[in-house]
Amino acid sequence: MTSTGRPAGTSAPPPVPRAHPPSRPAWLIPAGLILLGLIPVLAGAVRVTELAGGPEITEQNARFVEFPIPVVLHILGATLYTLLGAFQFVPSLRQGRRTWHRKAGRILFPAGLVAALTGLWMACFSALPPSDGPLLLAFRLLFGTGMALSLLLGVRAVIRGDIRAHGAWMTRAYAIGLGAGTQALILILPELLGNPPGVTLRALLMGAGWLVNLLVAEIAIRRRYRTHTRHPRVADARTRYS
Repeated sequence: MTSTGRPAGTSAPPPVPRAHPPSRPAWLIPAGLILLGLIPVLAGAVRVTELAGGPEITEQNARFVEFPIPVVLHILGATLYTLLGAFQFVPSLRQGRRTWHRKAGRILFPAGLVAALTGLWMACFSALPPSDGPLLLAFRLLFGTGMALSLLLGVRAVIRGDIRAHGAWMTRAYAIGLGAGTQALILILPELLGNPPGVTLRALLMGAGWLVNLLVAEIAIRRRYRTHTRHPRVADARTRYS
């Protein structure tokens, strides 16, 4: 025996690398996501209240009054998906075999899918209001389909045991689902200035809201990938049962 208590000729086990401590509080990201999501959530609550009161039909609300069921389902699904989904980005809730993260995911998947599919249904069958146009319709079909596919690919990945791919696809789906909050922030300035954008510019700004969210999502995905590459043991321990 050596002075270290190990048999002679044996080497010490390799140290487990430690990930760097987070540079921001764990609650900061979900809090920011919830605040951003509250914008469309509150707008949706106003819309549901309006529909419950039997509103007068106008050019702006005709598509909602004509098909209230998919509208209400879309709002409820999006509200649950947006607010509950923010907590999926809390690392401490993604650890362990039977975690809150996994249980919440069983609720979030159908909620997100309902939000995406009802959004696609309204885009296909509801009349376009004067402020919309064919370009915005195309964007809604594109990103709505992208959200639904991302959710399905995320579930397929976790069934196959590919946790990194699961996290990446679910992050993309959430980014698209949160697009309405970013769009509201982009459009609020011209509205406050009394110079609302035209149909084409509004469509481009709405599309920019989805793209900004997806860009942020891809940055987050690549950062997680780099962490996994540099510290595979730590990353595996954190994501094994996500």
